[in-house]
Amino acid sequence: MKLNKYLLYSILMLAACSMNVSCSGGDDDDPTVEPITPDKPEVKPENNGLEDYVPPTYADNYTSISSWSKRSQWNLANVHDPTVVLAEDGYYYMYQTDASYGNEHTKGGHFHGRRSKDLVNWEYLGGTMKSLPDWVIPKLNEIRKEMGLPEVNPNKNDFGYWAPCVRKVKNGLYRMYYSIVCPGTINGNGTWSERAFIGLMENTDPSNNNGWVDKGYVITNASDKGLNFKVAANDWANCYFRWNAIDPCYIITPEGKHWLVYGSWHSGFPAIEVSAETGKPIGTLPNPWGTVKEIAPYGKLIATRQMGNRWQGSEGPEVIYNPSTGYYYLFVAYDALDVPYNTRVVRSKNIDGPYVGIDGTDVTNKGGEMYPILTHPYKFSKGDGWVGISHCCVFDDGKGNWYYASQARFPANVPGINVSNAIMMGHVRSIRWTEDGWPVVMPERYGAVPQVAITEAELVGNWEHIDLSYDYGKQKRSNVMTLGADHKITTGTWKGGTWSYDATKQILTANGVKLYIQREVDWEANPRKHTIVYVGLNNQKTYWGKKVD
Repeated sequence: MKLNKYLLYSILMLAACSMNVSCSGGDDDDPTVEPITPDKPEVKPENNGLEDYVPPTYADNYTSISSWSKRSQWNLANVHDPTVVLAEDGYYYMYQTDASYGNEHTKGGHFHGRRSKDLVNWEYLGGTMKSLPDWVIPKLNEIRKEMGLPEVNPNKNDFGYWAPCVRKVKNGLYRMYYSIVCPGTINGNGTWSERAFIGLMENTDPSNNNGWVDKGYVITNASDKGLNFKVAANDWANCYFRWNAIDPCYIITPEGKHWLVYGSWHSGFPAIEVSAETGKPIGTLPNPWGTVKEIAPYGKLIATRQMGNRWQGSEGPEVIYNPSTGYYYLFVAYDALDVPYNTRVVRSKNIDGPYVGIDGTDVTNKGGEMYPILTHPYKFSKGDGWVGISHCCVFDDGKGNWYYASQARFPANVPGINVSNAIMMGHVRSIRWTEDGWPVVMPERYGAVPQVAITEAELVGNWEHIDLSYDYGKQKRSNVMTLGADHKITTGTWKGGTWSYDATKQILTANGVKLYIQREVDWEANPRKHTIVYVGLNNQKTYWGKKVD
């Protein structure tokens, strides 16, 4: 029987966590950082809050507080597939897929919430859905009856609860779309796995974590194979469903149109217009099986990695609109979720496409790899680094500042941590926008560092530089790059190049590449401190870096 990929991974992690496994040592090939001391002027920036700044102190290795009894101390521990909304009360509210180290979430319901005023310190609120909605099993059997299949009564504990999306519709109205994955197969051995549902909850005030009211069924998996659901469990490329009804994303366009985008690991991502009043599809949906034409109301394809491939490593669509650029941006989670997970982005002038990458690839009409890469497994010289950094949400503060939030995992075999890759920490990062309108994500997590103007003199010295180009499942590692006071690059990959700085735009140009800089936390330093970081794009290449001395 084919298991949902999320469920399978959770089972494996839970089993491993229960075995009291002793983990082996880390990487032996970590490059040694050998910084040099360049000639540079003494830098004495004005205080403006920097001298009094205190970085976050919570530990990334949260195993000691992972239990349910310590949930008030979690902060951003145990975060998976986050979605964030800024509410009327000034709080950011975050909700997520059920996940925690040791599966402690099973005690608290589903679609857990937390909130923050500063995006750094988060208060845990608990589950928003206490049990399986009453409509799920009857809806499943209603569809099965129409398919000529017998009624089923699955164990309510066997359903999966995945990847919510929350949005503010207007003052006094918030919507949360969620995914529920049904257990089992369609009709026994030799048939494809059972369908999933996207449902809807609403709340008038997210500060009332128990105020989410279920509004029922929205959409389900659709198949263009009629009733031909006899597909071997390992025949991924021939999977029964064309669309997979998980990972919903909800967006309201500037014109006031409401759209739902969804999909995971099947043929790509469909988009469907929904009612502003109900949040549900406009008109009555036909049976979720038939020909391509018959299931067209279930959504229009807006992006795919490969035309005709029914099993591809892409999921978690997140669509936002940036009025400053006039583009819709589709952020996508790529590859397996344990280590290789990385984030891509494409854009379009229209909500339903065509979406095009920075290299000109039309992923709506032709399919193809999506560029640029925004996140990737990585490691600076200190610390263990992070992997599995994706399935993001993107949001703004209403003042022109944009943010990227996702989960991230520890690498496997971190010494002293049983099943270290099951550690999932929520990450929030700042987004900058390039001069030609592409989002770039900062390498270090957001820590509310005062954004005091950066002087040219502060840039002179040693940096850790990472080429974040795609390398499946491998942590990209840093090397030292030194910027000399004479505007020459004296060490590192770009040795022999030159650099310049536009202080007005906060753009450092090194070796011809524009690097967008700002102050962030050096999370790997001990003790943590503020520093300067950069991110840059060069067609398909992304670069991360941070100042180390």
